Amino acid sequence: MTLAKKIVLLLMAAGMLVAVFLESVPAQSEEMKHDMGAMAMGGDSPSTDGYKAAMDKMHTDMMAIEYSGNADVDFARGMIPHHQAAIDMAKVELANGKDPEIRKLAEAVITAQEAEIKYMQAWLAAHPVK
Repeated sequence: MTLAKKIVLLLMAAGMLVAVFLESVPAQSEEMKHDMGAMAMGGDSPSTDGYKAAMDKMHTDMMAIEYSGNADVDFARGMIPHHQAAIDMAKVELANGKDPEIRKLAEAVITAQEAEIKYMQAWLAAHPVK
């Protein structure tokens, strides 16, 4: 057996030992997981609540789409709630954010996404599903 093969086998064995060790470490308590999750998510704040609400609404609205089997129609139907979520999140930024550059971006997002939603709504009206 060559030295390279021995090294590869040694590394594989070491990796398996680490995996076995990690599997045997007791899981953190649910309370600690929750606390760590809150820290990782930035805790509760008006902006966090607003972003979460925007995302929850988007997911609900996207899951409620009636698919037609027409890729163009389904794309437009799916993108409307997606774009609305971008608008909602931009409004959260404007209500809570301080950085002038990001606030300017949020304003641009609102303008662009509102225009695209109007375009998709008009397109859908002009292309009824048959």
